[in-house]
Amino acid sequence: MLTADLARSRTRDGEVRPLFIDISDERYRSTAATLIDLFENHLGEPKGDIEAAIDDLTVDNTDYKIVHGLAKLLKDECEFEQQAAVDPHEIRQRLFKRANEQYPIVRQPTLGEDTQKLEVYSAVADELGLSLEECYRGMYADLDDNKLLVRFGDQTVEDYDVAETASTTKLTGNSKQAYDQTARTVDWLLARYNLALAQAVLYDASKMRIRVWDHFGTVFSYMKLFGLMHRIYPIDGEGNRVSRTDLATGYEAELDGPASLFRKSQKYGIRMANFLPALPLCDRWEMRAEILDDDTASGSNRLTLDHTDGLVSQYSTGQQFDSDIERTLARKWERANTDWTLQREADVFDLGAEVMIPDFAVKHPDGRRAIIEIVGFWTPEYLQSKLAKIRQVDADNFVLAVSERLDCADEDFGDTAERVLWFKSGIHVYDVVELAEAYASNPETDQS
Repeated sequence: MLTADLARSRTRDGEVRPLFIDISDERYRSTAATLIDLFENHLGEPKGDIEAAIDDLTVDNTDYKIVHGLAKLLKDECEFEQQAAVDPHEIRQRLFKRANEQYPIVRQPTLGEDTQKLEVYSAVADELGLSLEECYRGMYADLDDNKLLVRFGDQTVEDYDVAETASTTKLTGNSKQAYDQTARTVDWLLARYNLALAQAVLYDASKMRIRVWDHFGTVFSYMKLFGLMHRIYPIDGEGNRVSRTDLATGYEAELDGPASLFRKSQKYGIRMANFLPALPLCDRWEMRAEILDDDTASGSNRLTLDHTDGLVSQYSTGQQFDSDIERTLARKWERANTDWTLQREADVFDLGAEVMIPDFAVKHPDGRRAIIEIVGFWTPEYLQSKLAKIRQVDADNFVLAVSERLDCADEDFGDTAERVLWFKSGIHVYDVVELAEAYASNPETDQS
């Protein structure tokens, strides 16, 4: 994403509008193509050389923020690595020690006892079994500007181990979200830039309201993935709330933002911004956010976006995990020796004016099935809202896995209390299986 200093937006009459660029404009297309070529041509080169080339490009282009914004997005697709035959700290230590012993060091010796700089480098290089060039370059190879570009998108230098690299998607925490890997083209870069402009506005969001009419499961999965507090309501085709899910054609979600919960926690603001690309995965969507602004009388402005803005998502619509706890549980399940299977849950619990979408279902080959909701770390206010929803669920095969870190007890779960699995740092597969064995039901048998 963009850093705050590269954001571009305009505020008028209380409405914030990102300054989107026209991706068909030849000026921007030419700039984007030049930048992509620049990165491709610097594969294997020091980061400092790339930065200098970007600065040179800026001199000839008056759109400083746009050039550096596009470059920032391309740098997000890069991996830079220190490359030195010997640890740079070891090289420096030996060089400084030898230089101290042979002081003074001069470029052009005038006296017999003067030592040339070259002599010091040659001696240390011989000690370490390096060439003179390897010694010289390796001395400061760990500085950021001297790290080499080893990967740009799917292009890599020789002998680069792709398996050891991190995901190119910059998500919060330790999440490794699936990423729609596409070629780094001009259209891709300019579309990413417009999306990043909108994301930058959300760093100071206090509230967000979204409406979606398709791809509900994908959107709600990303909502949970980024740890966003939410309340979901069924709506009709016009966006009006309805009393039951069978009357709904879409869903509205109210999200709490960083300012309303954590006094403008930047970490939570990044989560809000990271969630935004989930919305363009839908064919029809709307979003309205309140953006804090201390310079206004009201203290906030509005950001309004929808599917007509032409934003394009880089996220995948494939199976996602909503948290590290869920991801870890799924991995454990793959290794476990049990007939029960863990499935992503697509059911919706109708709670009247609101809905609840649980995390998983566990299913046995004989047809028995249990639905599981994981209750991890939330704010006290959101936890109370969550508990109220849980108490409304009318399903005997609904079970819970609840973190012991939360300020709640068995009695807070009403009739569901006996179906709660308390966990400390992680959920154990066989504890879930035991709970499923006790409370799972067979839908076909129950209906007959």
